[in-house]
Amino acid sequence: MPKPLVIKADDDEVLDVELEEDFIKANERMAALNRRTFDRAGVRVVDFMGSIGSGKTSIIERLVESLKGKYRIGVIAGDTATDIDAERVSRHGVPSIQINTGRECHLDAPIVRKAAKKLIREGVNLILIENVGNLICPAEFPLGSHLRAVVVSVTEGEYMIKKKADIFRSAEVAVINKKDMSGPMGIDVGALVKDALDANPKIRVVVTSARTGEGIDDLAQALGL
Repeated sequence: MPKPLVIKADDDEVLDVELEEDFIKANERMAALNRRTFDRAGVRVVDFMGSIGSGKTSIIERLVESLKGKYRIGVIAGDTATDIDAERVSRHGVPSIQINTGRECHLDAPIVRKAAKKLIREGVNLILIENVGNLICPAEFPLGSHLRAVVVSVTEGEYMIKKKADIFRSAEVAVINKKDMSGPMGIDVGALVKDALDANPKIRVVVTSARTGEGIDDLAQALGL
């Protein structure tokens, strides 16, 4: 299996959440351009956000295995330094591109455009994006995706959603992962579902276990895939 392509962001391609509002607006303009590009190419794009360890990569792997007979899938994985996530996904026989952001805590529209264009040239019609592991920065930086999904796990504690409600307001789908650990962790999954809906009454909430595969078909349906 060939190693995934690694793209490193140039200094002028990464926008910092701490910079001026003009940069956020520039990202929004590029995100809109990305959406037009995706629509013209007939490519569906989903942006997965969530903390390190929430199970984003495992969720994407499960979706790839479930959907690769239906779609030509490409994956963009964001990380500050490594190519571990893209390497994992590439083992499933789909093209994957790793974006290394350096010290930046999120992907942004310009660098995603660079990676997505490479995948579109390979003929994909579904791109799954794994954003950098963070529950704060990615919310302010849309990428032009058709849907944004935020992944949390029961191992992150009972107050995770309440503490990070803003990112749920920016998403269409919430994934509560690691259901199989709810008993040992003493976490009420139903309470987490309620917290997500309190943060965003319009959000679609799916409970999953990436380890066992439970809920993956429901997630695909929630994503319209």
